[in-house]
Order: sequence, then structure tokens, then C-alpha cells
Amino acid sequence: MACWGYLNKWTKVQFITHTSVFSPSKRIVLHPQQRCAFRKAQKKPESRKGVHEESGRPPGDVAEAGLSKRDAPQPPLPPGMPPRNPRRLIKPLMFTIGFTGCSFGAAAILQYESVKSRLDSLLEEKASEKMDQFQTHDTAHWHNWWNQLSDFQRQVILLMSMVDDMWSSLSEGQKVATGIIAVNAAVLCCWRVPSLQRSMLKYFTSNPASKTRCLPMVLSSFSHYSIVHMVINMYVLWTFSTSIVSVLGKEQFLAFYTSAGVISTMVSYMSKTATGRLHPSLGASGAIMTVLAAVCTKMPEAKLGIVLLPMLSLTAGNALKALVAIDTAGLFLRWRIFDHAAHLGGTLFGVWYIAYGQELIWKSREPLVKFWHELRREMSGGGRGPPRDGRRGGGGNGGGQS
Repeated sequence: MACWGYLNKWTKVQFITHTSVFSPSKRIVLHPQQRCAFRKAQKKPESRKGVHEESGRPPGDVAEAGLSKRDAPQPPLPPGMPPRNPRRLIKPLMFTIGFTGCSFGAAAILQYESVKSRLDSLLEEKASEKMDQFQTHDTAHWHNWWNQLSDFQRQVILLMSMVDDMWSSLSEGQKVATGIIAVNAAVLCCWRVPSLQRSMLKYFTSNPASKTRCLPMVLSSFSHYSIVHMVINMYVLWTFSTSIVSVLGKEQFLAFYTSAGVISTMVSYMSKTATGRLHPSLGASGAIMTVLAAVCTKMPEAKLGIVLLPMLSLTAGNALKALVAIDTAGLFLRWRIFDHAAHLGGTLFGVWYIAYGQELIWKSREPLVKFWHELRREMSGGGRGPPRDGRRGGGGNGGGQS
């Protein structure tokens, strides 16, 4: 799912390879779900204590090791904190549990509000239809209004109408995927701004040895440095978005997708800490693998094709087994192209959620929805209650049952 960065000339930087944290040629490594290259900062004169460190970099932030000096023997580490210390995983683990719970809780409340909004809209439409029966439509008025517009105004209105028609023609899943793609594209543009490089490394790449470990677990799932990497991931998301959203509903899917990014990063943290290969990672591959695994688990007999080999096809179930086998082999053989631990974590979470998690988490949301309804009614001073189940707002088997 993740890929190498290909655009050396466009980015005007060198590729980064490695044998360990620093290769024999002392080039710096980034081990993301997609490896990519970063600019190296200018050398700073040696400090009084004899420690070489980059200007403005927080001490001990290994995630920014890509900007450290070429002659440094190894990346700096936080004082008194060994790189493979499992205690550094406690805070990310608590963050993963809390973020996942809050994501699904917020999705349940969002679905409640969506159902209520639809009901209110239907009542307003019925009321407006009754009012229209007593009103006459003067087409001449609108014709005169159109003639009074300038050519530019007419072109703008026609363009907006075309965009609205295109948006209406998209499925619910494609609309959600469009929003995710837009966020990833915006982050990709931020990577191209030199003044933002340091902040992007700190918050949009994940590394268990970094000083900032929790927030990057979310942000790195929307971060790509290479256009090719982003295009591949977003193409897969677009392809499977209609199927997965029809099964889960858009609210549940958003919670599922963001939680998958955090959980896959947590598995990557655990693998990196166990092996001592503490390299920054970025990319949506973990979350994309979760979506792919969920679709393959729900529809194992569906036929999947290969983009570059259209003459070959295989069932979704067999494709899932092949992906798991490849990532398992890559994890144990320590292949360095992809973040196989993140891929495996995302895949296993997708399989587990469709098999057990949806029943355990999503279909047990009724107490939270009732609590939110009572709280909302107290705040508004009364009102209509929600439907007894979420069938109108779920958009599928998973999103349509309480």
C-alpha cells in the first residue's frame, strides 16, 4: 500500500536509505509506511557541552533526526530514557484507548443529530409544500431576474450548478472519501513549505522515541510526503469507500477510519520498541489496510482486480490472506520498504471489527444516545425524542441497528 518516494528532482532532496539508524555512509533514515526524503538543516557549531544538535530542535526528539548532523554517531535521546524502554508506550496506549472510545462515542451522537436533522427537514418540507399550494409561481419574474445578470454572474451560477450536480451524483462513501482526500492533499502541500518542515516532522510523523508521541498517531495517518504515495492510498480508499460506508454508515465509518489510524500506529510503536528500529513513519496505509480488510471480511467472495495486471483477479478473501502473509513475512524478515507492523495492525483491526467489534462497540451505543437525548432535551427545555433505533441514519447493516 505504501510506496517509495520517486520525485527526487521535483522535491530537490536525496532519498534516504539505511542499514540501521545511520548507514555506514552516515546518511539519515526515515522508515515510514512510505520512505521519503527530507532536507538537512545547516550544521550548528558545537555547543559548550560538546553535544551536536540542530538549531531550534527540541532535545531528545528523535522524530526530527532527519534534520540532525551528518557526523552524529547516533540520534540524540531523551536524558535517562533508553530508546527501547517499554514505559514510553504507556501514554500512547492510554491515548489509543481514549481516542477510540471518544471517536465512536462522538460518531453515535453525530448520527443521532443527523437523524433528528433529517426528521426536522422532512417536516419543514411538508409545511412548505402546503404553503406553496396557496402561492402562484411567476416564471416571468425569474426570467427577468436572469436577464438582468451579467455574463460573469451567469457563468458563476452555471459553474456552481455543475459542481452541485457532480457532488449529488457521488455516493455517500465517495463524498466521505472526498473529504479525507482533501485533508491529505492539504497536508501534502504543507510538506512543501520549507518553514513548516520542522513542525511537520514533529507532529505529522510518528515515532515512539519522539518527545511528541500521541498527537502524531492521528496526524501521521493523514500525512504523505510523496505524491505517488498519497495517490496510491487515496485510490484504494476511493475504490472501497462506497462498499464500506454502505455497510457502516458515514458516522461509524469516520470513527472506524480514524481509530484504525491510531491503532495501526500503536502496533507500529510496539514493533519499533521491541526491535529497537526507531524510525519515523507517516502515511494512511494502516487505516487503508483496515478498510480493505473490513471489506474483504464482509464480502469474501467479491472479485478484486490488480491495477497493473488487469487480466488477473482473485477473491477478496484470498487477497486478504495474501496481504497478511506478505506483511507477516516482512515483519519477521525485517524488510525495510514498508511499515509492515502498521499494515498488520490495521488489517487485524479491520477483521476483528467486522467479526466482533461492531457488535461489541457500535451496537451497544444506545445508553450513550439516550443520555445525550436527555441532556439535549434538558438544555433545550423539551423536544421530540430520537427514533428508537438508528435505521434512518446508519446507511447499512452496521449503521442501521441499535
